[in-house]
Order: sequence, then structure tokens, then C-alpha cells
Amino acid sequence: MPRLVVAAPSSGSGKTTVATGLMAAFAGRGLAVSPHKVGPDYIDPGYHALATGRPGRNLDAYLCGPELVAPLFAHGARGCDLAVVEGVMGLFDGASGQGELASTAHVAKLLRAPVVLVVDASSQARSVAALVHGFASFDPEVRLAGVILNKVGSDRHEAILREALDESGVPVFGALRRGGEVVTPSRHLGLVPVAERGAEAVAAVAAMGEMVRGGCDLDALHAVARGAGPLDCAAWDAAEVVGSLPQPAPSRNRGSAPDPGPRTPDGLKGPDGTDGSDGPRPVVALAGGAAFTFSYAEHSELLAAAGAEVVTFDPLRDEQLPDGTSALVIGGGFPEVYASELSANEPLRKAVGELARSGAPVVAECAGLLYLARSLDGQPMCGVLDTDARMSERLTLGYRDAVAVSDSVLAANGTRVRGHEFHRTVVEPGAGATPAWGVTRPERRVEGFVQGGVHASYLHVHWASVPQAARRIVAQATEVARATEGVTPS
Repeated sequence: MPRLVVAAPSSGSGKTTVATGLMAAFAGRGLAVSPHKVGPDYIDPGYHALATGRPGRNLDAYLCGPELVAPLFAHGARGCDLAVVEGVMGLFDGASGQGELASTAHVAKLLRAPVVLVVDASSQARSVAALVHGFASFDPEVRLAGVILNKVGSDRHEAILREALDESGVPVFGALRRGGEVVTPSRHLGLVPVAERGAEAVAAVAAMGEMVRGGCDLDALHAVARGAGPLDCAAWDAAEVVGSLPQPAPSRNRGSAPDPGPRTPDGLKGPDGTDGSDGPRPVVALAGGAAFTFSYAEHSELLAAAGAEVVTFDPLRDEQLPDGTSALVIGGGFPEVYASELSANEPLRKAVGELARSGAPVVAECAGLLYLARSLDGQPMCGVLDTDARMSERLTLGYRDAVAVSDSVLAANGTRVRGHEFHRTVVEPGAGATPAWGVTRPERRVEGFVQGGVHASYLHVHWASVPQAARRIVAQATEVARATEGVTPS
């Protein structure tokens, strides 16, 4: 698989613009481009998806473990002509206190991929050669194939930069002019997601592609990508992963859902949607739309592989859950931006509350936690949890090590996970009578809520590292679907 990693000396150098522009430019040449993002970021992959027409996928050596990076990459890149991987922060910046773990350099080594360094040249001249030399020599296992100069002031400035780098022996694959940057609006958690910008986002991605097409040597970059060499690993496969898992034990926190009666041998539907009966696949509703844009592509793939019919709905627009909903998954996003609109959709809030109180599986991460609360910034929410949410001045950001401190629809008691927090909100109280997780690193505390079939927490977890989560959700959704089979709504 031809592939390259787009990195930078630091955040703010232009990685997202260049990486997205490269994806759009190569896609414009008729190539099937596979887009990837190092780290837990949900927003950049949305722009990548616009550029390529394929799901943007994350490669996170902390959340998923180094051993899954290459298989997840191969899964996402299956059938493509070229893969472009956007890095995170500076090239060698990884998980705090963990050395190279989860850094762009670490992922590049795991993928055996060449690195193209995007350098903000706006305030330097010949010194650029010293900067690039340092990055090229810091880790001999990282192959720095060349640089793209960003925010170049003039033809004269570009000539000075190229002359300095020519002496260093590092190729220059392009130069992008200062003032030509594509403006992408930001707010409290970074770029505004694609789902909120519509046509503006489409135009921005097209402009990135045009800028990179005009300022970079695409043929040379493609040649570098083709020189990546073989990657010896089997592609990750959701159906294989789910099929190899043991039968999940029923949760002791299911709530008051009726006894579903006899179960099939493995207790849930397989990847083909069958379970030894002629019953339908259980419907797992997945929150989407502008307010809930944070979700890893592998989550819906795992749910489907475990036997679910995954149906996306928009809490800003839809007044009811999808027909036949037996489980609900609400990921991250920006409900604080849409608090009044979410609150105004009273029929859906009522439906979510009724589903949660029935004992059906409801899994909520971060934004989902806020939506299930009594209120968000004073606006009524679903009232499932006895907690209130509000915006905060403090940014909570970073990787977390945690352990499940109770049985739930998502995890058995004692299950260890690695997660990520990213929010400027607080909930008070921050944990229920039965917490979801005991955070063990970087600090020790309990957080989140487990009640009935509900699991709600600030912690984002990548289910590729804990695929049994999807199987547990679908197993319990199957029980709910069977228990309600033949029941006619009043």
C-alpha cells in the first residue's frame, strides 16, 4: 500500500491543511485515497472524509495498543491506491510521560511509512536547515523523506529556504504561500466539525486541494509513498474479532426489562444477522447530526458484525428514535452549542428517557453524558441521570487509564481500558451511586454512571481495543428485541 505520513515540528504548522489538501489533490487525480489521523481526534477525520469520500479513521497506539495500529490501517486502506496519514502535534510528541508512545513518529515506524514534514517557515530563513536536520537525525528509525514549506513570504524567501535545505540534502516537495491559507473556523475544542459547516466545509476542502495541487510536487510525493515497501500484517476484521469472542455474561445492572426467555447457543446474532431463529437483527440507534459528530468508524462496524442493524438518527431533527430501537449509543460532540435546540425537542428527550428506564442498553460518551443529564447550562435534557452539566473555563484533555468498577452493558467489572477525555464542561455530581470507571492514571478517582442498562461517562474508549463492548451491547439489545417481539404499541 503506497503511504506517507504528514507531520510537523509542532501544532499549528499546517498539518491539517496540507494533509487534507493532499488527500483532495490525489483523489482529484482519480486515486482511491485512504485517510487516517494519528491520535484520538474526531474533527480532522471529518475533513479527510470530505476530501476522499471514505471514512476518516484514527490510528492511536495508546487507545488501541501498538499491535493494532498496522491492522487497523490495513483495514481502512483495503482496496485503495494510496494512504495519507495526518500526524498529531509535533512529530515526536506522544502520550505524556510515555516516551514515543502514540506519537506520529511511533505510528510512522509501526507502519514503516515515510514522513513528510510540514514546516512553518514564516519567521526563518537559513535556520530552517538546522531545524529539519534535527528532526531528520533525532530518530534514525524514522524516515524523513522531505519537507513541505508552509507560509512562505515571497519568491525570494522560497529561494533562500530551498538553498538552505539543498545543502542539508533533504528534498523540498512544495512551498505554500503565506496568506494563501484556507480559513477553517475554530472554537473551544478546535476546528468546527464538517457536519456543522455544510457547503462551507466542502468549499474549504476543495480550496485546500487546489492550494496543494498548485504548490506541491504530487508526482514526487506519490513516488515517495510508493517506496514505503511491504507491511506484513493481516487487516483487522470486525467480523473475525467479534466471532472469536466468548459469550458475554448478562449484566447485573440491566434494570427492569422482562425476561426474554430461551436464548440461542451463543446468545446473540452472528455477522450474517442470524441466531438460529428467523427474528430480525436488533436495532441499535446511533446519535449523529451536528450535535453528535464524535464516533470512531469501527464502532458501528463492530456493532454490525455482532448482529445489530445500526441506524443513525439526528437528535436535533428527529422527534422519535428509529423504529424498533433496542439499544442506543450516543457518542461525543457539541451538545453545549445546541443545548436550546436539543432541549426544545421534547418528544425525543421523552423517548430516550423511556428507553433508558426500560432497561435497554444505553451507552453515552462525553456529549452523550451531557444529553442524558437533567440539564445542560440550565436547559432541560433527558433527565436519565441525576446530574447537571454546564460549560467550564477549564479544558480537560488527555489520555486516561481506567478500570470498570461495576458490571455494565459496556464492560464487565474489572475490565481495564485506555481512554481519552476532551471537554470544557463539568457534571455535578461527576459520578453516580454506581460509577462507571475508576480512573487509575494520571490521577485516581471514580467517574461516570451505571444504572439499569445505562453506561454514561466522559471517557472516550476505542472499541477496537475492547470489542467485547459491542458484543455485550448487541447481546442485551437482542434480549430486549425478543422480549418486545409481538408487542403492539398502545
